[in-house]
Amino acid sequence: MNYWLLKSEPDVFSIDDLKKQKTTLWDGVRNYQARNFLMAMQVGDLAFFYHSSTEPPGIVGLCRVLETHIADPSQFDPQSPYFDPKSSEDNPRWWTVRVGFVEKYKQMLTLEVLRAKFSPDELILLRRGNRLSVMPITSGVADRIIALKASR
Repeated sequence: MNYWLLKSEPDVFSIDDLKKQKTTLWDGVRNYQARNFLMAMQVGDLAFFYHSSTEPPGIVGLCRVLETHIADPSQFDPQSPYFDPKSSEDNPRWWTVRVGFVEKYKQMLTLEVLRAKFSPDELILLRRGNRLSVMPITSGVADRIIALKASR
């Protein structure tokens, strides 16, 4: 099993939205490196759900990868802000996964707490200039995040 971090703005899609819906497509990713991480995901992988562009930002829960290698339908929808006119159903550019709700944390693990406990070499999220919305987490770091959550 692999671990990931998925970033979402809570006013767009929050952990509460996922809890209510139970599952969702993680669509709208338009960065090639993040797309490649989505393509590397496997059914059963766990992802930390991170609220970004909020104060404070941080990890608010956990979700599980339920389905992989799904052509992101928003790339084909001319009404979508994620429409890609260079993509076709025969040759899609953008791929996604379906995730399911696992857990909402009682207390957010804020970016400040993460910075105090991890180095930028350990957690890509902390690297200067990093804006990826999807990123891998090593199992050792994931274990420490889970332990940190349990201690709060």
